[in-house]
Amino acid sequence: MLCDVTTPQDLDDRFRETLAALPAAERRRDPADPVTDDAPLTGAQLLDLFDAQVTSRQLDLASRWLRSFGEGFYTIGSAGHEGNAAVAAALRPTDPALLHYRSGAFYCVRAAQAATEPVPTEEPVPDSDSAPTADPESPADQESPAEQESPAEPEPLGSEPAAEPAGATALPSGGFAAYAEAARDVLRGMVASSQEPIAGGRHKVFGRADLAIVPTTSTIASHLPRAVGMGLAVERLRRLDSAGRRTGAAVRVGSGATHAPWPPDAIVVCSFGDASVNHASATAAFNTAGWYDHAGLRIPVLFVCEDNGLGISVRSPEGWVEATLRSKPGIRYLTADGADPVQAYAVAAEAAAWVRRHRRPAVLHLRTVRLMGHAGADAESAYRSPGELAADLDRDPVAATARLLVDTGVATGEELLARYDETGWQVRRLAEQVLGEPKLASAADVVSALAPRRPVRVARAVADAAARASGPGAGAREEAFGGKLPELAGPLTLAQSINAALADGMLDHPQMAIFGEDVAAKGGVYGVTKGLRDRFGPARVFDTLLDETSVLGLGLGAGLAGMLPVPEIQYLAYLHNAEDQLRGEAATMQFFSQGAFRNPMVLRVAGLAYQEGFGGHFHNDNSVAVLRDVPGLVVAVPARPDDAAPMLRTCLASAAVDGSVCVFLEPIALYHTRDLYAEGDGEWSAGYPEPGAWVAGHVPIGRARVYRIGSADDLTIITFGNGVRMSLRAAAVLAEEGVGTRVVDLRWLAPMPVADIIRESSATGRVLVVDETRRSGGVGEGVIAALVDAGYVGAARRVAGVDSFVPLGPAARQVLVSAEAITDGARTLLAR
Repeated sequence: MLCDVTTPQDLDDRFRETLAALPAAERRRDPADPVTDDAPLTGAQLLDLFDAQVTSRQLDLASRWLRSFGEGFYTIGSAGHEGNAAVAAALRPTDPALLHYRSGAFYCVRAAQAATEPVPTEEPVPDSDSAPTADPESPADQESPAEQESPAEPEPLGSEPAAEPAGATALPSGGFAAYAEAARDVLRGMVASSQEPIAGGRHKVFGRADLAIVPTTSTIASHLPRAVGMGLAVERLRRLDSAGRRTGAAVRVGSGATHAPWPPDAIVVCSFGDASVNHASATAAFNTAGWYDHAGLRIPVLFVCEDNGLGISVRSPEGWVEATLRSKPGIRYLTADGADPVQAYAVAAEAAAWVRRHRRPAVLHLRTVRLMGHAGADAESAYRSPGELAADLDRDPVAATARLLVDTGVATGEELLARYDETGWQVRRLAEQVLGEPKLASAADVVSALAPRRPVRVARAVADAAARASGPGAGAREEAFGGKLPELAGPLTLAQSINAALADGMLDHPQMAIFGEDVAAKGGVYGVTKGLRDRFGPARVFDTLLDETSVLGLGLGAGLAGMLPVPEIQYLAYLHNAEDQLRGEAATMQFFSQGAFRNPMVLRVAGLAYQEGFGGHFHNDNSVAVLRDVPGLVVAVPARPDDAAPMLRTCLASAAVDGSVCVFLEPIALYHTRDLYAEGDGEWSAGYPEPGAWVAGHVPIGRARVYRIGSADDLTIITFGNGVRMSLRAAAVLAEEGVGTRVVDLRWLAPMPVADIIRESSATGRVLVVDETRRSGGVGEGVIAALVDAGYVGAARRVAGVDSFVPLGPAARQVLVSAEAITDGARTLLAR
C-alpha cells in the first residue's frame, strides 16, 4: 500500500521493479565516453556513482535489519539523499568536510577517492586578494570594486566533454570493492563497535581524519559556525604560510593530534538539511560569512543544503528554503536536482571551482527526497499522504541514476540489479562480521578520549616558553613590550597582568589569535587587550561582529585548522545564548574523534558580579552552572594578579599540548582593584614574574591556593573569585577575635581541586563555603558534594548568593554575598 511504500522491504521491492521495467537501449555505449554528448561524466564515472549510491542504500537497509533484533542503534539514513555522491565527486579528497547525518553516499565516494587517487597537484591561488586582517578599515584588506562587481565565471570543465573540472579527482572504479572500507566504517558506527575508526563506538558519525571529514554532532546546524571559522582560518594560514602547508609538513592540532595538511587552495564543505536554515546557528553562520565577505575578507566555504522538504514531520513552506538561501548577502547561490546525477555533479563542480578560485562563500541548494522516514521509528503515514510518499519514490535518486545508465546504453537493468544484489550481500556479510566486535565496556573506556590531561607535558611546555622568553626570544619580547617589560613595571592589577600574559602568549605561540567584540581598536571594554593589536597586528588581534555564536564558531574552526584561538565573550550573560558551541561542538570534538581532531581554545569571559555603579543582571551575571556541567571543559577563575598570569599560561599550554578547551572567567569587579584591607594598601596588586620565575610559579590545572591567617587551625573557608578578597577581609576580622583561618581559593571550578578541598577541610574540621554564585546550582553544591563523597565528618556551612538575577544599583547587595555575611556565617559555624 502507498502508505507503507517507504518501509525497507517496499523500497527494495520498488527499486527492483523499476530496474526490471527498464527497456534496454538500442545500442551499448562505451563506458569511457561521456554518458551523454554534453555531460561532464563518462559512463564509467556514472557507474561508479551508482555503486556508491547503492552502497549507501544497502547500508540504510542494513541499519533497519540490525535494529530489528536489537543490535543496531542508529537508523537515521541517507535514503533519498544519495545525490550527494555527485557533490563528493566534484570535490577533492583533501577539502575538509563537515557532513550532516544523511551523507552516506558522500562518505563512500570520499573514502574511495582517498584510497585510489593521489593528492592532486596544487594549483596556485592568486595572491592578488589581500591578506585577511579581520579589520574592515584596512585598505589592504579590500577587494577592488571591479573584482567585487564582475560576474563570477565557473571553473572551466575542460576542453574535452568528459574532462574533469579543475581541482576534481576522477571517480574510482571497481564496484563494491571501492566502497567496502567505508561500508565497514558506517556499520561499525551503527552497532557501536569500539573499533569504529572515528568515534570508537561513542556515536554514529561520519568522520575520518585521513579523509578530511570532521565528525559533527546531531545538533541541528551547530557545525555551521565552525565551518565559517575553518574557512577564515584556512585562508589566513594559507596567506601567512606559517604552518608548513607548502612544504608538506603536517599541521599539529594540540600536541598529538595530526591530520594531513590541507592544501593552500582547499575549501571547506559543510552540509545540512533544509530545516536547519531556520536555526539560529545557521543564521549566525550565514550572516558571519556574508559579513566578512562584505568587509573584503575571504571565507572559502561551500555550504550544501540538502533539501528534502521536511524537518521530521514539519514541511518547509514551498519556496521558503530557496528564498532564504538566495537572500543571503555575500553568498553565491546555486541549485541542482539531487535526482539528476549529471546536473548535480556539474553544478557542484561549478560551485566548488568558484569558491576555490575566488575564496568566497557559496551555497549549493541540492533538492532531494526523504525515503524510509526520518528514522527507524518514524511512521510517515501519520503526517504524509500516500500521494506525497509516491511522489518521493518517483524521485528516488538511485533509481534515477540507474535509469540514466540504462537509457544511455552504459548498462542493462539486469546488470545493475546484479550489482545491487552483490552490494547488498557484501554489506550484509560485513554487518554480520562487525556484530561480534567489542563494545565500550567501562566508564574509563568511554571517557578516555574526552579530555586528556598530561600535566607533566603542560608544565614542560611552560618551562620551554620561559626558556625561549629569557633566551633566544628575549630581544623580541623586549621589543614587543616597547622596552617596558611588565616585570619591571611594579605591582600590576588583574587586568594588567592578564594583558601582559596575553602578550607573552602571542610571542610564544605564533598561531595564537585574539578576537572578539571590541578587543582590537578599543582594547576591550575594560582595557584588558589594550595595545595588543598595535603590537601584533590586525591579522592576530581583531574585532568580530556582535554575535557570540559566531565568535565561538570562529574559535572552533580556527583551532581545528591548527591555530590557537583566544576569543573573548564580553560578558558572562552573553555566553548563554551560544553555549551549545561549547557543549555540543567544542567539548565533544575529541570525544567523537578519539583525539584525531582537536579544537584547542582558551575562551576569555568577563563575568561575575560586584561592579560598582554599573550593570544590573547582564553585566553582573553570577551563573556558572552550565560551564561546570560540560564534560571535559576546563574552567579557570583567577582572583589575584599573581595567579592570573600563570593560570593563563597553563591554559594556553594545555590547549596547545592536550587540545583542551578552557574557559578563563575573569572577575570584572577585580580587574582594576589594587587594595585589599584598606584604601591605598596596594595588597591586591602584584608584580609580574620574569620568565625565569615562570616554572617556580606554575599553577597546574585543578590545584587550589591556600592563605593562612593566624594559627589557621580553627576554620577553613573555601571560595573563589570575588569571594577570595571578601573572605580574606573577613578572616582578618576573625583574627582579631582570636580565630585562625585558612582561606582556600579554588582557582579552578572544573576540574575542581578536590584533594586540596579535602586536605584543608580536614585540617580544621569546620568548613565555610563562600559561593558568590547562586545557592541552587552554584559552585558550593559541588564543594559540599566533594566533602560528602570523601567521608568528611566535620561541620560545614554555606554562604551563597540568593537564587535571583542581580538587580541594578544598591539592591544588588541584597542578593549577593558580602564580607559581613561571611563573618557572621563563620561565627555561627564556630559557635556549634
